[in-house]
Amino acid sequence: MGKGYNQSSLIGKVGLEKAFEEKLRGLNGYEIYIVDKKGNKKKTIITRDVKNGDDIKLTIDIELQKYVNKEFKDDESATIVINPKNGEVLAMASTPIYNSNDFILGMTDKKWNEITNDTRKPLFNRCEKSWVPGSSFKPIVGAIGLNTKTITEDEDFGTSGKKWQKDSSWGTYNVTTVKTYDGPANLRNALVYSDNIYFAKLSLKIGKDKLKNNLNKIGFNQAIDFPMSMTSSKFLNGDKFESEVQLADTGYGQGKVLINPIHMAAMYTAFVNEGNMIKPYIEYKEDVSTPELYMKNAFSKETANAIKEDLVQVIEDEGGTAHNVQMENVRLAGKTGTAEIKNSQDDTEGSEIGWFCTFVADENSEKQILIVSMVENINQKNKSNYVTSKVKSILQKML
Repeated sequence: MGKGYNQSSLIGKVGLEKAFEEKLRGLNGYEIYIVDKKGNKKKTIITRDVKNGDDIKLTIDIELQKYVNKEFKDDESATIVINPKNGEVLAMASTPIYNSNDFILGMTDKKWNEITNDTRKPLFNRCEKSWVPGSSFKPIVGAIGLNTKTITEDEDFGTSGKKWQKDSSWGTYNVTTVKTYDGPANLRNALVYSDNIYFAKLSLKIGKDKLKNNLNKIGFNQAIDFPMSMTSSKFLNGDKFESEVQLADTGYGQGKVLINPIHMAAMYTAFVNEGNMIKPYIEYKEDVSTPELYMKNAFSKETANAIKEDLVQVIEDEGGTAHNVQMENVRLAGKTGTAEIKNSQDDTEGSEIGWFCTFVADENSEKQILIVSMVENINQKNKSNYVTSKVKSILQKML
């Protein structure tokens, strides 16, 4: 009411058109006047000139956006590509996609039914939602462990095989991990080989209060400052951990953890910027010499650089879970993640979500890129290797 809309107004309903509706929309001009009995204008009461909507210039690289959409066209996915030094969003793709112009120009019943009955939910913007992160969350927990001096980089938690529980109070529940490895169970090896048991132990050692406070400090349970409406990241359903098992599961990105892709990208920028989280933005700025911070000193410089070097080994070490992404002439860091969506530990019918978060680890590189990619139902494909191969294709195009 009172905003000047009429029956013929075009209104942005989703995505950026909704976010920037107030700037994009124009105002019709009008004149109210008095006429005599012959219809001749006698007196103008009020007029309003036509006001065209403002142009919005985005940071999006349209060719890159098209390429990302093409790469993931057969997937239910969300991919964010940003410059981690200044926060500009270069691509933000949710697939499958649909043509929003179909809603303006008119749509047949057949077309409408195709879209609404598509089980892949093309109308669902996956970039706006939050998702179980799995192992892509481990660098965050590792950083909290170092930053709070709960652990040292070289501290060895000891080998535990492929399953572990703290004690018999956990009943039949065990934390499981995919592979064992030679060498100490320290932070670097735990990230390289994606050791769930290490991070379960680390989460317990950090403790529920310290973990909760440090996660809230870096943006969990807070509104995400971005033009589009983003679902907040969280790690609890209420205000406390329900059990020790939930606390342990949180350490490797399960439990109740849900993360929005934009927030994930912001957290990973801390590993590029000596502990400072950079705020992602999508409306173009002329001056980006002083980036806006999401949070200053989210982690110490020493912590951020230690995690970055460990994530380099995730790619460069032959046993690393993202070794297939390694490229010549560019130093990359990254972390894979496979999140399980199950009703119980014994559930064999649940789906899996694949993640890959990666960035250029050379601060002197002219190309500063950070990519966060999430693909649903990865259990029907080649697990996390499916995501890493797609992201590597994007990197090869950009670097």
